[in-house]
Amino acid sequence: MNYYIGNESVYGLERAVKASGNPMRTKLDTGATTEKDFLRAERLGATRGGEGHDNFLKGITVQVDIVAPLYWWKEAQRYHWFDFISSQSTMHCLLKFDIASQCVEETDPLIIKRIEELVASYNEIPDEKPEDKKRAWRIIVASLPSGFCLGATMVTNYQQLKTMYYQRRGHKLKEWHVFTDWCLTLPRFRELLGIKD
Repeated sequence: MNYYIGNESVYGLERAVKASGNPMRTKLDTGATTEKDFLRAERLGATRGGEGHDNFLKGITVQVDIVAPLYWWKEAQRYHWFDFISSQSTMHCLLKFDIASQCVEETDPLIIKRIEELVASYNEIPDEKPEDKKRAWRIIVASLPSGFCLGATMVTNYQQLKTMYYQRRGHKLKEWHVFTDWCLTLPRFRELLGIKD
């Protein structure tokens, strides 16, 4: 299983760009988004995070599907506005997964083999021994390797992606490089953050 990010939908881009001018308006402008609006938004979006000038980026919502190893999810979960809509569940599906195909290629084959053995042992426990089954299941879930991949549909916004992009573009994990490259494919992401080629 490889890291996957895609099937994204982007909402609210033009409305957020229009809203970027609200601080300087005495009345809200509900007209069509103009090139002037985009030029202003590009100046504001390129400012340093935390200054508040890029707050309009929060209004550009992104939904996306991601399949990633547990070691990546641990790091991704530190971002406050990177929320799970729904995800695959080890609780419901752990015994149904094809363990080998759910792991990144760097996962030690001996560990994969051991998990498969634990699942086979679990399946041999009779239903009349629920405590034994519970104990065996906990051993399996506690022993999953960090390279085990799970998929989720996430929701975030351009302001959070800006933070993630700048914090992770030089990261040691190759999955973060795929993620930050994906950010650059989003509509007007480069322009709104002032990212030059």
